[in-house]
Amino acid sequence: MAIEGNPFGEPTARVPMLNIHEEISGPAKILVLRTSLGLRGDTLSTLRRILKSGFGYLLVLMATYGVFRLCRQFIVQSVQVDGRSMLPTLLDSQRYLLNRFVYLVRAPKLKEIVGLRDPETGGYAVKRIVAQPGDRVYVNDGQLFVNGKLLPEPYLERGTKTYAGPHYRAQMWVCGLNQYFVLGDNRNNSADSRVYGAVPRQNILGLVTP
Repeated sequence: MAIEGNPFGEPTARVPMLNIHEEISGPAKILVLRTSLGLRGDTLSTLRRILKSGFGYLLVLMATYGVFRLCRQFIVQSVQVDGRSMLPTLLDSQRYLLNRFVYLVRAPKLKEIVGLRDPETGGYAVKRIVAQPGDRVYVNDGQLFVNGKLLPEPYLERGTKTYAGPHYRAQMWVCGLNQYFVLGDNRNNSADSRVYGAVPRQNILGLVTP
């Protein structure tokens, strides 16, 4: 005969089964929730640090570029001589420093070598100042006179002559307000103020250091 139920005669107790789909509740749920929030908080904190560091690097790069542009525009830059008009003082294809800052605090001086913008072509050139605002320049028979006096030029090669324009044996110029008369040291191979006249102050960009 088949015996149903408990063979020992005790009432059968149902054991409750855990439903794996049931949502965790109580302290376990709180622990899991806190752990999950902790992971998310760490991730957000890491992202913030990365973004903050990246923004800092970007600011440094922008500041560096700004300082570079400022120095190039207003302080000093490297220039390359293209041509032989300043021989023997400056050599063709060689690089020299152009000091832009110095002429922000003082005016250009006689016999200084300057970088300038050519009034005719708009290009850049390097020449020497031989006369200042208000000076009279007179070229005659290979000699250069400023305000009636022969200008001593020890920087020229011995025997160098200074001639007027191609159609003149003698020629005179007067430097107006804020104008400078510039010549190349290689007088026989230089397009300078003998061609385009005295140069306005705003065309002079800076002092060139040999």
